[in-house]
Amino acid sequence: MRILVVDDDDTLRLTVRATLETRGYAVLEAEDGLQAVEMVEKQGPFDFVILDVNMPRMSGIEALGRIKELSPATFCLVMTAFSDVKDAVQAIKQGAYDYCQKPVDSERLLKLIDDAAEANAMVEAAAYSAPQLQFDEGRKMIGGSSTILKVFDIIHKLAKVDTSVMIRGESGTGKELVARALHFNSHRKKGPFVAVNCAAIPENLIESELFGHEKGAFTGADRRKVGKFQFADGGTIFLDEIGDISSQMQVKLLRVLQEKRFTPVGANGEISADVRVIAATNRPLEKMIETQQFRADLFYRLNVLPITLPPLRDRREDIPPLVDFMVRKFNRVHQRSIKGVEKQALNALRLYSWPGNIRELENVIEHAFIIESTDTINVSALPEHIQALLERKGASAPSVGPGGLDITDNDTDSVGSGSIMDFSQLNYPALKERFEREFLVRALKAFDGRVNQTAEHTQMTKVTLLRKLEKYGIDPKQFYRNN
Repeated sequence: MRILVVDDDDTLRLTVRATLETRGYAVLEAEDGLQAVEMVEKQGPFDFVILDVNMPRMSGIEALGRIKELSPATFCLVMTAFSDVKDAVQAIKQGAYDYCQKPVDSERLLKLIDDAAEANAMVEAAAYSAPQLQFDEGRKMIGGSSTILKVFDIIHKLAKVDTSVMIRGESGTGKELVARALHFNSHRKKGPFVAVNCAAIPENLIESELFGHEKGAFTGADRRKVGKFQFADGGTIFLDEIGDISSQMQVKLLRVLQEKRFTPVGANGEISADVRVIAATNRPLEKMIETQQFRADLFYRLNVLPITLPPLRDRREDIPPLVDFMVRKFNRVHQRSIKGVEKQALNALRLYSWPGNIRELENVIEHAFIIESTDTINVSALPEHIQALLERKGASAPSVGPGGLDITDNDTDSVGSGSIMDFSQLNYPALKERFEREFLVRALKAFDGRVNQTAEHTQMTKVTLLRKLEKYGIDPKQFYRNN
């Protein structure tokens, strides 16, 4: 990591630098806030900036704000004297990760750096899940391979507030990763993070699991049990598969959200709990509200800040960076030195529809790590059902690009349209139609005339594809494999 130490005290800067360099970090120094901001502007973002509060020319608080504007992903730590702790708390509200008191304790400083690195890793993992934040204007801020900073910016904004969050997405898209990233980058990061899979708990036990019970409350309750909400006091509770809880539990959960209080099973008194609730589901809650399977008031209470995670098949351009991320991960886990994935193997991964999303991709890469004996993952190391995607007419699969298919090869299609377009006539409508026709022909060739697969991989609806095929007089049957 690149770390910038900012303080007008030469001795303190030297001490902090020496401590950090024992870990092998690259450490630079600045004498005040203004110089620190200038260094960030000229030298690019630092992973971590350690700031004193009281400095000449520009205070640490002001420099913090400027640095976070320039680089939202930078973790900032504030150093302060005991008498200035209020300033440090204010700095945390403005985006500082944490603070430490002077004189700086080396062990505590390194512990804070380690915690920040762990939080950053969670943000990176969440980034590869590509959360999308829907705004009123219909805009989306998208993470993933586009840039990790955009994802961090979303988490940074959500971490500043304490309201409920609803995460939507199919199974395996990384909903819990996003929830953890939100928690460990919020002011609740030192509190507990408690994850509960509502679908995995029997209906007769879920109330006890969430709210606890007293000894003798029911048959088998031979001792008092603390519930998940009480255990999460001061932190965050993540309720996965919230759409699976019963109507009765929905009423009780709504009361906890409204009043921050609950009653354990068999207890007479109420218990208060300061808990942030992050819920997740892959079910169509809006339709469940219409059929009275899910309460509308609970939905609106949880859906204050919705995040939607798209399925992997809708963002195939993120597969290469995802694979790269997972290769690095499993190199550490399995103590291997895999350099990457061979081109044809990557093509096969891009062609697959990934019903299990990122979780399935991760399992496939780990499978390849176990099978592969060289330093590069080859097609032979992939599961058979993915290898089969390359067995088309005895040739390898076409290269797949951001849209799902690369049409840059120079073959001449079977219906008489050349693959190289003539731009001597700059007629946009005519060129557009010719390109669209050639694109459809190449897509049908790649998927042997199968309309459903062609529609899925080109990210078109089946209705739209059939309409365009009729428009251009293209018969998909001529591309069947047996022809």
